[in-house]
Amino acid sequence: MAGEIDGLGCAATAHGIAAGNFSALESVDAALDRIAARDHRIGAFLTTHAEAARARAHQIDDDPELRSLPLAGVPIALKDNLCVRGEATTAGSRMLLGYRPPYSATVVDRLRDAGAIVIGKTNMDEFAMGSSNENSAFGPTVNPWDRTRVPGGSSGGSAAAIAGGMVPGALGSDTGGSIRQPAALCGVVGLKPTYGRVSRHGLIAFASSLDQIGPLTRSVEDAALLLTAIAGDDVNDSTTARDDVPAFHEQLDADPADFTIGVPEAWLADGVDPRVAAAVRGTLVELESAGARLQPIELPRERYGVPTYYVIATATAASMSRSSRRCTRAPARRASAPKSSAACCSARSCCRRATKTPTTVAPNACARCCATTSPPPSSGWT
Repeated sequence: MAGEIDGLGCAATAHGIAAGNFSALESVDAALDRIAARDHRIGAFLTTHAEAARARAHQIDDDPELRSLPLAGVPIALKDNLCVRGEATTAGSRMLLGYRPPYSATVVDRLRDAGAIVIGKTNMDEFAMGSSNENSAFGPTVNPWDRTRVPGGSSGGSAAAIAGGMVPGALGSDTGGSIRQPAALCGVVGLKPTYGRVSRHGLIAFASSLDQIGPLTRSVEDAALLLTAIAGDDVNDSTTARDDVPAFHEQLDADPADFTIGVPEAWLADGVDPRVAAAVRGTLVELESAGARLQPIELPRERYGVPTYYVIATATAASMSRSSRRCTRAPARRASAPKSSAACCSARSCCRRATKTPTTVAPNACARCCATTSPPPSSGWT
């Protein structure tokens, strides 16, 4: 039975379960077997949720209504910056070892409502700050097509899990290319939705004004199916759009002749690998042959794109980090601090003028700025 399930995408897996060709439990067991057999060479997964996944599969198999859901019994992997209630969530960092969120991300709840089964958490660059998946505290992920090469990042674990045939679908997060770039490097489909289309509630943020959660799959149909499940307004994220969510997977038969595709020719000139340029041009020929209209375009300000991204992304990340560390200063207490001390708080950097050998102080005390301080304010992670 495992051989029959291997290689199926999200839509085909759900259809097979609904039709009674195999059970949700068999789907889960097949995915866990593939992970156990393949992932020791790839490093895509940080954890698997075998017990919880099998328990959910039993529920689906025992309930005809659950078996009719659009993603019934489909094993889905999650990038490890997405919170799952009670399950280890590290964002690729040892700083979060032992952290088990008391709630699940909105996208996780919506996947479960659609019948999907969370099979495990995937490796990533620490706090999503990287583009090669070499910067995880738990070791790198390699590209399943060539293990001497990187899978891209920071959602490289999710992309490698798909390319390695371990799961039919996964979620990643994209701040400046972290879904799209590993999807390209691993030869899978990756989609960054428009900002606000998908709730960020429960995503450990890199830069909240840029972050988006999106699917990685083997086919466009499966990506559309996952997007339909996770998109929509959310009371827990004020930036989500209130627009209705169409059934994206039912809109894939549009006539290519209805589309005009802008082609930024400058992007295919200097600095582009000739093989990449050839692949892109080959795709453009296919689109034109199918009836689409190609329109050359210019983007005169595109040279500012990357510098602007780095300003916004790093400033946002730094401001969140700083707000989580700073001391809350209490002017009324400052007078009681020992005047002769040049000690700096051992846990924070709120005192800028410390001696070379600062005096050790209590965790919530800073002898230079204030006698005692309150704990640092919340970091504001979304």
